[in-house]
Amino acid sequence: MSEQNASASNAGPAGEPAPARFRPTAVAAVSLDTIGDAIGVQVPGASAAVSVTGISLNSRTVEQGDLYVALPGASRHGAEFVSQAVGRGAVAVLTDHAGARLLALSADTAVPVLVVDGPRNVVGPLSAMIYQSQPAAGRTPRLYGVTGTNGKTTTTYFINALLSALGQQTGLIGTIEILAGGEPVPSLLTTPESPDLHGLLALMRERGLDAASMEVSSHAVSFQRVDGVLFDVAGFTNLTQDHLDLHGTMEDYFATKAELFTPGRALRAVVTVDDEWGRRLAATAGIPVTTLSMTPGGAPTDWTVTSTSARGLGTGFSLQGPDGVTLNVHTGLPGTFNVANAALATVMVMASGMDAATVQAALDHHDPFTVAVPGRMQLVSDEPAAVVDFAHNTDALARALEAVRSPLPGSRVIVVFGATGQRDQGKRPAMGAVAAKMADIVIVTDDDPHDEDPAAIRADVLAGARSASEQESPECVIEEVYPRDAAIRRAVELAGPADTILVAGRGHEVWQEVKGVNLALDDRVELRNALTARGFTVLRDDRIES
Repeated sequence: MSEQNASASNAGPAGEPAPARFRPTAVAAVSLDTIGDAIGVQVPGASAAVSVTGISLNSRTVEQGDLYVALPGASRHGAEFVSQAVGRGAVAVLTDHAGARLLALSADTAVPVLVVDGPRNVVGPLSAMIYQSQPAAGRTPRLYGVTGTNGKTTTTYFINALLSALGQQTGLIGTIEILAGGEPVPSLLTTPESPDLHGLLALMRERGLDAASMEVSSHAVSFQRVDGVLFDVAGFTNLTQDHLDLHGTMEDYFATKAELFTPGRALRAVVTVDDEWGRRLAATAGIPVTTLSMTPGGAPTDWTVTSTSARGLGTGFSLQGPDGVTLNVHTGLPGTFNVANAALATVMVMASGMDAATVQAALDHHDPFTVAVPGRMQLVSDEPAAVVDFAHNTDALARALEAVRSPLPGSRVIVVFGATGQRDQGKRPAMGAVAAKMADIVIVTDDDPHDEDPAAIRADVLAGARSASEQESPECVIEEVYPRDAAIRRAVELAGPADTILVAGRGHEVWQEVKGVNLALDDRVELRNALTARGFTVLRDDRIES
């Protein structure tokens, strides 16, 4: 949680880990006068020579030599934490006029204060300048940015795995974790705040990384977290209803995503054109676009998925490209959506200049798209098949339910899910309806209620499920079970060896936020424990600690 986007406090919900800090070990100092020139602010007298070697939006992550940017938050202003920032080593403050008034009411600030109308507008470019994260020539690492409603995480993992198979040193920035050539660090935001992002890119360059793949959420664009970042290749997965609490309408949601596909943010794009939004994006993007489709025989595209065939839980397929190029690809993850993710990852790597023969050799020898992605169609046991997936909107839930449906006669699908509080309320009954139409047993429980009443959220989901059941699938069993760990145990209690359990909505997450308190809860651990307690055999996974 960022103090500026949330409450501007020095701590998130109880139990939340302290924010990680990413920056290179060596940074060339930038004078405050140079910073002032960049943002159009006159820096008086002796203050002009103050040396800045870092930048932070969060007083808890300030280090010696930082510029502390005090922004307004949802309930408090970052200017309230200037004394803490200065105590940790901040040498200057950048804020807005409201922040300056707060500082004027307090004791004299011991460091220079720069005031601009919209400080967030300049944070990204300033971060890029201070960390020199993206020099004009010879930029490394090369950046692959993936946006869309569903598939961002898996596609970035696939890109990372394919680049690694090609012998490159890689980094990863996303919902689950951040990799910068060392141990993985859990991620608190899909896309880090811009000072952390630019510091991280500079750290990757310092460590000699060749490339990095990054999830780019609509929140990241709206909150200007990717300002000052130029992607080598931007990729688009799909667009379905989500985050309308932020964007209001699908048109605004699309417009935010489309901002990534402009000259100031990316050099080239790969766009999946299997929905109307992808087709519109491909037609209107301001940068060169390579198109990709999962539908042979439709409108002409640069790359098309053909010849799909089942291979175990996964799928083998061909990618037909320009000039008769054909790539043979395999993903070990179930679901047609993972075919789309693997195809997009492949074409994005090709778009960055890789030749087909080299990519095919990496695909053949390393099988990169069978990489385990935490909390994304993650298999916990075989009998019953028990899967944890991050599906947290209507389209993703439908795709996940379709993917786990067994062809064996008599097998049932049992789904456990809820809806997130303080988010788009319109999708709650729609998710309930999809579950009732596609599953045999629906167990509605809590996701992350945040500050909402969990019972009211469940009621919205249940209303959609019961309505759909009455109209289309009266044989579907619907239960309300809470808390979430009890719902998971109930699903296992109901399951036979031939059935499939899908626990959807939270994926890799290990905390459940309820009324500002983070409760330890990992769906994978709860599912493993419940299966073991019933005598079922679970699969070994060293990344799940029980």
